[in-house]
Amino acid sequence: MPNPTAAMLVIGDEILSGRTRDANMHYLAQELTKQGIDLKEVRMVSDDASAIEEAVRALSESFDHVFTSGGIGPTHDDITADCIARAFGAAIDVRDDARALLERHYENSGLELNSARLRMARIPDGATLIENPVSTAPGFSLENVHVMAGIPTIFQAMVASVLPRLTGGDPLLSQTLRVNRGEGDIASILSTLADDFPDLAVGSYPFQVNGVFGSNVVVRGTDGSKVDAATTRLAKELEL
Repeated sequence: MPNPTAAMLVIGDEILSGRTRDANMHYLAQELTKQGIDLKEVRMVSDDASAIEEAVRALSESFDHVFTSGGIGPTHDDITADCIARAFGAAIDVRDDARALLERHYENSGLELNSARLRMARIPDGATLIENPVSTAPGFSLENVHVMAGIPTIFQAMVASVLPRLTGGDPLLSQTLRVNRGEGDIASILSTLADDFPDLAVGSYPFQVNGVFGSNVVVRGTDGSKVDAATTRLAKELEL
């Protein structure tokens, strides 16, 4: 059976404007690889309700899991929760269990749970809370969409909360060969290797150091014996 598939939706004007560099996609890709879930697509959208809703529906229909980051904080432009609710036709309001989490957190912090902070307890009907051990305000999962914060430390903690719930497949294994020859010199060898090992992915990533061209050739797959065999053959053919 093929591995489950996933997509990521990165939400926020600050990402698209270049003001903030996204770090969450890189982290999620690594964690999903360990879990045996194949990340197939990443989209970025602005804080625009129609764009978020359209992207969520499209990705949810196309992949087994969708992970979102950004837009679930206390400010007016944090609209992700409402968009997810509308995308699935679910009602949304302050939920008692989420509110109780925030009440305890802010009471212990000596801060007021004002109306802005209470917005973070608005959860769509039917959703399951995602634990946030960093700042308490929860994310949530609705259908096959997992909605998480954009702040990297919180996003990472939420990913750790979600992944144990998900059924993965075979972890993706990889081996890398550094080849000090240009891609044009090795392209035919790589093409033949890819044809002979259709279950593997063979990628070439060129570099240039001190005027010398080379490539890091990466062989990936879920069958370790095939990865080993392909890498060994490639090293022999390239006389490495």
